[in-house]
Amino acid sequence: MPQAASRPTLEAVAARAGVSRATVSRVVNGEAGVREALATKVRRAVRELGYVPNRAARSLVTRRHDAVAVVIAEPETRVFGDPFFALQLRGISKELTARDVQLVLLLMEGRDDHERVGRYLAGGHVDGALVFSLHLDDPLPGIIHGAGVPTVFGGRPGWADGADSVRYVDCDNRGGAHQAVRHLVGLGRRHVAHITGPLDQTSAVDRLDGYRELMPGADPALTADGDFTLAGGERAMRLLLDRRPDVDAVFAANDVSASGALRVLRDAGRRVPRDVAVVGFDDMLPVAEQTEPPLTTVRQETEEMGRLMAALLLRGDQGQDPAAARVVLPTALVRRASA
Repeated sequence: MPQAASRPTLEAVAARAGVSRATVSRVVNGEAGVREALATKVRRAVRELGYVPNRAARSLVTRRHDAVAVVIAEPETRVFGDPFFALQLRGISKELTARDVQLVLLLMEGRDDHERVGRYLAGGHVDGALVFSLHLDDPLPGIIHGAGVPTVFGGRPGWADGADSVRYVDCDNRGGAHQAVRHLVGLGRRHVAHITGPLDQTSAVDRLDGYRELMPGADPALTADGDFTLAGGERAMRLLLDRRPDVDAVFAANDVSASGALRVLRDAGRRVPRDVAVVGFDDMLPVAEQTEPPLTTVRQETEEMGRLMAALLLRGDQGQDPAAARVVLPTALVRRASA
């Protein structure tokens, strides 16, 4: 059998570039202190020889693994069935790939997985963690803190208001709810209902609060609990029609729930938007543009949120003030045919 070609070494690159091994090491590892003329020679030699850094050996020296864990506190059926997660992962992946950092995806099928994830993070396999879709009673943040892993959260954690060290990226959930309800009221709708998300998540609580702030005298029967799923939206819409047959508008906490509500309204013979106007939240194009009718919704920059999470983690603390470590992106109403 033919022998495999030997891998080029740092010494070979140094000889080709006419510089010391230490100079090559500094250039390859992205360190400062090398004149640009010499760095150019080293990079040319790297290309010519096809040199690939030995990540395992480098991690022993730099204590870096060039890998980041993405921890999603949801089962795989939810993660792979909701386009929200795909968009956020795409934003994260783009940023990590641009920095030559690997993505390690960890999903939580149940509470038994917490120990597994905790062991992996504490084992020093990654340089940090990106965590999203947390629930309020989730022990995961404590487990990650105990592992000593730098972390950025997707969405404002419930305890973040009193902890300066918490870093997160979120959208203006409350303001987005204001935009949705204000639009429905502006259409002349008098009985505006709300289908919530799971109320053990801060995004759902903030959207409910935004609804209540613009509808302070609303009948509690106009609020129905949902869970950000299609089936949850269907159940909530049926309940609303039973409680309040006069409902003439619905603000759903996400597009998938709104899609379920539209299905129930159609089956009930309610015309959208003539009888009932519907607004969602997220602007997930695979959902919002394909509902019947196309969905008016509140847009959040989901992919950009993922990218910013990764950028914030890779940037490190760098002594920034707490406000710089808490990014809240604006939202915008996108009008289509449902309202």
